[in-house]
Amino acid sequence: MKRFANANWQGTGKEGKGLLTTQSAVLNATPYSYHTRFEEGEGTNPEELIAAAHAGCFTMKLSFNIDAAGFTAANIDTRCIITLEDGTISKSHLTIKAKVPGITPEQFEELVCDAEKICPVSKLLNTSISHEAHLIIE
Repeated sequence: MKRFANANWQGTGKEGKGLLTTQSAVLNATPYSYHTRFEEGEGTNPEELIAAAHAGCFTMKLSFNIDAAGFTAANIDTRCIITLEDGTISKSHLTIKAKVPGITPEQFEELVCDAEKICPVSKLLNTSISHEAHLIIE
């Protein structure tokens, strides 16, 4: 399987602007710029897209882990915060909140740690990855 995205940039690094389009067209000429990356401009940025990719990939892998352990997740919410420092993506932090009927906190933490290590996006990122996991018990 191969997926693609296209980036187009016009102008200088600081005053220029770009457009991102994905194969699925979920992003279709979506603007990005210096202002969307380093300030609060309208549009997206690479770090936000990496955060979405990591959160999505990790959450899907965690769901597969939970299934394999004999449980079914009622809900999993994951937030990923990507830190850009000194021109380097230095951290990816995952915060997970999940409802998984019947699972113990210890079992859940083990499955979270496994998903963090082996989801494909975690493997791709050459950075510090951390997490905090919250099992919601009703």
